[in-house]
Amino acid sequence: MSLPEDSWHAHYAGDQCIVLEFGQIINKTLVDSVVALNTRITAALSCGKITGLLETVPTFRSLALIYDPLLVHPDELLKQVRHLGSESVPTASSSARHFSLPVHYGGDHGPDLKSVANLTGLDEQEVVTLHAQTSFTVYMLGFLPGFAFLGDTPSELHLPRLSEPRTRVPAGSVAIAMQLTGIYPWDSPGGWHILGNCPVPLFNGKLAPPVLFQAGDIVGFRNVDIHEYEALAEVSRQGKFDRQTLVQKTDVAH
Repeated sequence: MSLPEDSWHAHYAGDQCIVLEFGQIINKTLVDSVVALNTRITAALSCGKITGLLETVPTFRSLALIYDPLLVHPDELLKQVRHLGSESVPTASSSARHFSLPVHYGGDHGPDLKSVANLTGLDEQEVVTLHAQTSFTVYMLGFLPGFAFLGDTPSELHLPRLSEPRTRVPAGSVAIAMQLTGIYPWDSPGGWHILGNCPVPLFNGKLAPPVLFQAGDIVGFRNVDIHEYEALAEVSRQGKFDRQTLVQKTDVAH
């Protein structure tokens, strides 16, 4: 992906942060541009082509650069970013990991499945099939540690947030609102429509990195029955779940 200099605008945010803005909407094209630049910056940082940069924070439409002002002037950092070459730097698609997450839809684990079906004019199985057959992109992480905003939910399932948010959404809940899907890594308040539950941990502070996803990853859902769900949940409760089993092997073109 080509990233011309004018594809983003830089804004200074304090004395340790520059925000690169790509646009003002939630749009996969913008997300792809953010992820592509973030991938190039991360690769350049790892091989010493960028100095003074401490961290990058990708969002739906922007990329924050956290830097050490004692090591690099912000204008110099921007100059380094603008001069990144693309020949030997991986693209967003080449660095994306592909995940397959088990989900038990409906019942006590998906209390809004019936209402979503009613609101969309579909039956419950059609809702499950549409959602489970979609390949989602991790747009950004936020709200809670490990919470991934996934796009795009099929247009047939686009619904506004609940008029009255729940005070407690169980950890692992897979929920939809507007064009997004989210998976709650922790018990928390929430106002999205819950379709099901994923029994595997999305955040583990004992691992490095502690979060499962990063922006640009591809996520699919696998509909599992209650027996497989309970078995996976028990392994997770025992702290024995290997999250690498969620990563799918992909063929790399040569």
